[in-house]
Amino acid sequence: MSSVDSSTIRHLMAGDEAAFRMIYDIHSGQVYQLAFRFLKDASWSEEIVQDVFLKLWLNREGLDDQGNLWLYLYVITKRLCLNKLREIRKSPVLFEQLMNGMEVAGRPPEEQLMAVELEQQAQRLIACLPKQQQRIYKLSREEGLSHHEIAEKLGLSPNTVKNHMVQALKTLKNSLHQSGYTYLLALTFYSLLAS
Repeated sequence: MSSVDSSTIRHLMAGDEAAFRMIYDIHSGQVYQLAFRFLKDASWSEEIVQDVFLKLWLNREGLDDQGNLWLYLYVITKRLCLNKLREIRKSPVLFEQLMNGMEVAGRPPEEQLMAVELEQQAQRLIACLPKQQQRIYKLSREEGLSHHEIAEKLGLSPNTVKNHMVQALKTLKNSLHQSGYTYLLALTFYSLLAS
């Protein structure tokens, strides 16, 4: 990996566009690869690259010319990807796109089969939850509604919604662990069941 020397960072801090382009040429591919590892989608990953370098430019004066610029870019990239994943988790359409991207990106066939099995098991467990927990879980995880929005829709207090979600998630996680799905739960299903 090429690294950016302190002189180039100082030029960037002073607003030198040539230094910025040089840094972009050195690190944009790495930022893209890191984003793609998270998002499994070319257009989302390209957006992340643009956002990362925009942030770099806007915050250039606060850089440390003796610091590790790649580490700085890595942290920004990871944070933006996690924000994007939170956005994706709230949208069934975006979540489906992420799942399709994961398949296209080439998970080993046995892992894909286990993921399908895990999803089926989770759907069976969701069907066994008490009706109110089921409704709240589906409104939250499948329709992407906030606790406040669910509370308004169902005529409940936000605290009641939160309590139902906590119980539903605890039940699902415990049941999946007991079913021997611990590894897969962490690997493929965390975004659906994360609180």
